[in-house]
This record gives sequence, structure tokens and C-alpha cells, in this order.
Amino acid sequence: MTQQNAEEQPGIAAAIVVSEGRVLMVRRRVSEGQLSWQFPAGEIEPGESREDAAVRETHEETGVEVAAMKLLGERVHPKTGRLMSYTACEVVGGTAHVADAEELAELAWVAHGDIPQYVPYGLFEPVQEYLDTVMAT
Repeated sequence: MTQQNAEEQPGIAAAIVVSEGRVLMVRRRVSEGQLSWQFPAGEIEPGESREDAAVRETHEETGVEVAAMKLLGERVHPKTGRLMSYTACEVVGGTAHVADAEELAELAWVAHGDIPQYVPYGLFEPVQEYLDTVMAT
């Protein structure tokens, strides 16, 4: 089991999906504080692994089928206070689109150099390091 934060809220699993040199990002209809653009993510369901939740949420939100490759790390998010896990995933099928229009306003495949425009406050260091490695040109 993963640790729960003080409010006993489920952890959040985020998928870091890179394809053709770009990373998949989504913009929520309702911002979570400063969070506007982020990675496909959602609550981990009881009995579900962090990796499985990242795979499921990516498909539910974007229609893209992914396979989990490795867990990049966990932290309590400084903006939301939620326990976050980040899983590197690879695309195995599907075409990205806004599959959950209630949750998402839009999505984008973002080039490495454009990430700061989408996430101006910076990324979790292990995620940034992973993207620097796999998206390097």
C-alpha cells in the first residue's frame, strides 16, 4: 500500500508519456490552484497499483493506450498537498484526443523546449531528469 496523506485522500498517479520526441500534457477544465497544464493523472483506486492507475487514467482521459515502463518517483505535491506518483509510460495504441470532456479542456504533445511555457513553476526533479534524457535531441 502507498502512504496516505493527512486527509486520508487517495494518492494521485500521473503518467509521463513520451512519443516521437514530445510529452503528452492535458489541461483540466477546473484548475487545481496554479495547475493548469499537467500530465494525465487521477486517483489511485483501492487495490490498484500506482502504475496501473497511471495507465488507466491516461486511457480514460486521452484515449491513448500506454504501458507502464518504470516508476520515476513519489512526492507530496507542493501545490496540492496530494501524494503523487509519476510513472514513465510508452504508447502502445490509440490516438490522443480529449476522451473525458468533463475533466479535460484540451491536450497537447509538448516539445521538450516548450515544457516551461506549459509548466512555468517547474517539474518534479526525477520527471525533469527523465524527460531531459528521453527527449534530448
